[in-house]
Amino acid sequence: MSTITVLTLVPNAGDRLSRCLESVLWADDLFCVVDPKTNDGSLEVAREYSNHVVVHEYLNAANQRNWALPRIASEWTLVLDADEWVSPELARRIQAIIKDPESRDGYEILRHSYFFGRLIRHCGWHRDYNVRLFRTRKGRYLDRRVHSKVVVDCAMGRIDEVMYHDTYRTFDEYFATMQRFTTWGAQDAYDAGKRAHLWDLVLRPALRFFKMYVVRRGFLDGVHGAVLCGLAAFSVFTKYAKLWDLERRARSASSSES
Repeated sequence: MSTITVLTLVPNAGDRLSRCLESVLWADDLFCVVDPKTNDGSLEVAREYSNHVVVHEYLNAANQRNWALPRIASEWTLVLDADEWVSPELARRIQAIIKDPESRDGYEILRHSYFFGRLIRHCGWHRDYNVRLFRTRKGRYLDRRVHSKVVVDCAMGRIDEVMYHDTYRTFDEYFATMQRFTTWGAQDAYDAGKRAHLWDLVLRPALRFFKMYVVRRGFLDGVHGAVLCGLAAFSVFTKYAKLWDLERRARSASSSES
C-alpha cells in the first residue's frame, strides 16, 4: 500500500498552522520541521497534531526541505507550507493518485492565494502551479536561498483541484518577508554572476506592475489588486537595488585592498 507524508516547515505561524494540519489529517504522517527561532506557540500547535515534530536550524526553505526528505520513509511526499491548506477535493484527488500504480512521479498543484484577506482571482495568481506532490526518492530542491523549486526527474502531472494560501494579512508581514526574500534573491543573483544595470532598477519594476496589473488583469481585483501589483513592483526594485549594493561594496572592498 502506498503511503504519504506531509512535510511542513513551521516558522511563527501559530495563527495559521492548525488549519494547515487539520486539512491533511488523512495522511499517514505529518512531519513538522520547526524553526528554532519560533516563539509564538507554533511548536506546541504542531505537537497537538503530530508525533513527528523536529526542531532543526533554519537556513532557508530549500536547505530545510533537503535535510528533511531523506528522513521520510513513505513513498510519497506532499509539501505544504504552514500558511497553506488542502481543499477536500484536492485531498480526494491526492489519495486517488497515490493508490494508482500508473501515477506519475511528480505533480504540480494549482494554488489560489489570499492577500490582505481577499482571494486574488487575477494578477497571475490564479494560474499558480507548484510542484508539491512527488515520490519521495525522486525529488530534491534546488540549492537556492529563495523561491527554490523541487526537481523531479520525470514527466510531470498536473492537478487542478485547489490548495489555498493565506499570504500577507498586514504590511508588517509583507515587508518582513520582502526584506528576507529580496536579500536572498540579490545574493543568489550575485553568486550566479548577475549584475544590476540601470534598466533593471527602472524598467523591471514598471514591467512587473504592467504585466500583473494590465496583462494579467490585476485591475479586476480592485484596490487589493492595485496594492499587490505595486508591492510586487517595489520588491523587484528592492532586489536589484540590493544587488547593486552588493556590487558596490565588493568594488569598494577590492579598492581598499589594492
